Amino acid sequence: MQTTLMGVSYTPPKLKLLALRETPVQRSLTDPTACTNLELLSAVVGGPKQIEIAEAIAAHFKGDLHLLFQASVVELVSISGVGEATAARIKSALALSRRLSTTSIDRTSITSPADAAALCGDMSTFDVEHLRVVMLNSKNNVLGFADVYKGSVNSSQIRLGEVFRPALQRNAPCVIIAHNHPSGSSDPSPDDVAVTRALVQAGKMLDIQVLDHLIIGHGNFCSLKEKGLGFS
Repeated sequence: MQTTLMGVSYTPPKLKLLALRETPVQRSLTDPTACTNLELLSAVVGGPKQIEIAEAIAAHFKGDLHLLFQASVVELVSISGVGEATAARIKSALALSRRLSTTSIDRTSITSPADAAALCGDMSTFDVEHLRVVMLNSKNNVLGFADVYKGSVNSSQIRLGEVFRPALQRNAPCVIIAHNHPSGSSDPSPDDVAVTRALVQAGKMLDIQVLDHLIIGHGNFCSLKEKGLGFS
């Protein structure tokens, strides 16, 4: 929609064309869970051209929030309309979101692989492989977790003692192992199965039960226990 202002063609910001109740800020105040990613991003960006800038950001990263999370400030400010202050707000909002997913886990009960995968959902944003140990008590309540490896997770590099050290320190009788695939696929590799088998056997020797090994992808996960891979 174009208008003419003092003889000059002018396209008003998209925000001006919306009723107040339909603006990204008002919609996020009313029910943020019902907002689209673009609306939430617009509310974070702020300003009169927040929608156009949010659209430019979404187009740059092809709508992939994982790519946006991993982006550097330099890459963000290279997008038209994004300054350092806007980049800081975006990075802060995404960091808070990830931090929220890994806090307040005490007394969380794990009753299924999906419960454990939800607890490890932040791992889908990591750009390199991490291996996480989730520690549980005998009632499957979460005692805490620790990221013990960063980098390639394979049987030749993992030291079993390092994996189980956090559980031994917390006197945790059970653990769930999780690692992410930065590629986004949760399909297990032969090395993943070999690592699982070694962890299960080591756990038996230490009297710590390995309940599952999860592979976290982008919006998906794989339970090796459910697939019977590495567990006997």
